[in-house]
Amino acid sequence: MAIHVQLVKCLPQPLNLKPKPLALFFSSCSNESLVTSVVSILTHQRSKSRWNYLRSACPNGIDPAEFSEITLHLKNKPHLALRFFLWTKSESLCRHNLASYSTIIHILARGRLKSHAYDAIRTAIRHRNDHEDPPLKLFETLVTTYRDCGSAPFVFDLLIEACLESKNLDPSIEIVRMLLSRGISPKVSTLNSLISRVCRSRGVDAGYAIYREFFRLDEEKEEILRRGFGLRVTPNVHTYNELMLCCYQDGLVGKVEEIWHEMGKMRCNPSAYSYSVLMAAFCEQSRMGDADKLWEEMRKEEMEPDVVSYNTIIGGFCKIGDVGRAEEFFREMAVAGIDSTASTYEHLVKGYCNIGDVDSAVLVYKDMSRRAFRPDASTLDMLIRLLCDKGRVQEALEFVRFAVRKLELHPKEKSYEALIKGLCFEGRMEEALKLQAEMIGKGFQPNSEIYAAFIDGYIRQGKEELAGALRKEMLQTQMQS
Repeated sequence: MAIHVQLVKCLPQPLNLKPKPLALFFSSCSNESLVTSVVSILTHQRSKSRWNYLRSACPNGIDPAEFSEITLHLKNKPHLALRFFLWTKSESLCRHNLASYSTIIHILARGRLKSHAYDAIRTAIRHRNDHEDPPLKLFETLVTTYRDCGSAPFVFDLLIEACLESKNLDPSIEIVRMLLSRGISPKVSTLNSLISRVCRSRGVDAGYAIYREFFRLDEEKEEILRRGFGLRVTPNVHTYNELMLCCYQDGLVGKVEEIWHEMGKMRCNPSAYSYSVLMAAFCEQSRMGDADKLWEEMRKEEMEPDVVSYNTIIGGFCKIGDVGRAEEFFREMAVAGIDSTASTYEHLVKGYCNIGDVDSAVLVYKDMSRRAFRPDASTLDMLIRLLCDKGRVQEALEFVRFAVRKLELHPKEKSYEALIKGLCFEGRMEEALKLQAEMIGKGFQPNSEIYAAFIDGYIRQGKEELAGALRKEMLQTQMQS
């Protein structure tokens, strides 16, 4: 790739950026007297009057090379340089190019005005002009102008972050590669952001490959010393947390454990969040023995579990039906002064529903409602179906009405089915019909089980004619579908 070779050649060494004449950086300034005049006005006139003087001094505007020259004279006055830059944009007095953008970006970075430098980079990236790839062209220009502007190394981190925000993933990767090829490494947090974005957009395998490349984990020591001047940034706990989380979210729970062991080999101490992600992987596989051991290990390390840790292990034990053990952690959570969340209660409600303990499920659900937590539709669905299975149809109806009226929750199709079947079994056919109409209004169509419930209900009431008509309707519906 031609641009890659060109950029690598001009990339600065870590502490040895060779100065070059400004004429190599910017087009020759066509009006030196204008530059001198503008600099004088900016530095000597009062802030209220300087802009009027500038308008008079620049009746035809300022070209990008003149802007760069002027701004370089203001390198020790970054706030003034920023105001001048913004003024030229608001007054449309300069058609900025990548060279003039690079100058102001460097001056702002030099003055540690990071947010303003970042905003300028974002604007420059959108400056397409005739460039096919603005981020890489901007990088090339930033490299070329770095030394004379006296910039700060984090300017490249800002560029990578801006590329990621604007979804320019390939240029971000290319920029990091070119920096690393000369022994210059972005901050670990920048690399972590890039690895995370690759994982989410291209999969964990691609993200893991980038992680090993950027942290140079597959290079021999001699090669690192030769190419990188002895410098190598190392991954931190956030690197591994992000990799483990992406693996877990992609369903690669076995890979989570591999990353955990790799973190240990790199002598990187896990955080409470690290434990939570690995614990979630164990819970996903119903390996609660391993999850319990991990919990004890976390306590031995004097690492206090957080709400995520508690919710994870409570959910794991509820999943395998050991709700008693989950309740122990729930009580421990309260003693530790950690407030429970909606997820805590949902795990317990679902756990009790799974083992058929309807009374305990109802108690936890009511406690959840008193605390103003909003359950999700799946939790309500499980409770409704269990109540109907236990013959507590009226109670289930009351839960549904409350959820619709107060929580703006709407029953799922299976909830409607369970309620209609329960009402028909109790002979409450009119109520069942109303609920069926509501169900159809929500976009759900009655299935064969609902037809069967109505048919059985009418037969019990001795309404054979209605039952027969429904039987015919059911058959016609099945034939049409």
